[in-house]
Amino acid sequence: MPAYSPAQALDHLTQADTVLAGLIARGRPIEPRPHEDLYLALLRAIVSQQISTKAAAAIWKKVQALFLPDGYPEPAVLLQLSDEELRAAGISRQKAGYLRAIADFAQQGQLDHAQLSQLDPEAFTQHLTQIKGVGRWTAQMLQMFALDQPDVFPEGDLGIQNAMRKHYGLQETGRALLRRMTELAEPWRPYRTLASKYLWQSLDNTPED
Repeated sequence: MPAYSPAQALDHLTQADTVLAGLIARGRPIEPRPHEDLYLALLRAIVSQQISTKAAAAIWKKVQALFLPDGYPEPAVLLQLSDEELRAAGISRQKAGYLRAIADFAQQGQLDHAQLSQLDPEAFTQHLTQIKGVGRWTAQMLQMFALDQPDVFPEGDLGIQNAMRKHYGLQETGRALLRRMTELAEPWRPYRTLASKYLWQSLDNTPED
């Protein structure tokens, strides 16, 4: 993906949406992020699912301790660990299966950063959701945070839904809510990622890596 100008993105969003302009004016600056290791980011996303940020950080440290000396979970080594070893680090049997599926996918060369960063959002999501345990939300979080792609809108994210309900006074629920959110986000293109990050920030609910 070509790099984009943060200043240009802010200018576009401020002019496109008065509600968003207010959030940006009151918010803290959001800096572009360096691209990350997709394999590692996926593992961490699975570890973090359905638990608090603090608990996820503690479990991730225990997972890293299984991979001495540098703490990096090489796919071949991860695939050899038993459920019991992973369980001792705080990983459930179900999540252990998901981590192995990611390691297997990586071993097959399916997590190449240069290749995947060129895919459009839908193709990227379809590729990653081939992995057991990886859903649309996880794929979108990787695009937004690991790849820092500029135009991703995670309409299914609870934080984004809550922020848009609050700031745009939305009363809809279910599919009607998703449709209305998507309509409101249209003028934000091609910078919907940055808009979403300001929405999260407005709730002080920015996802952690």
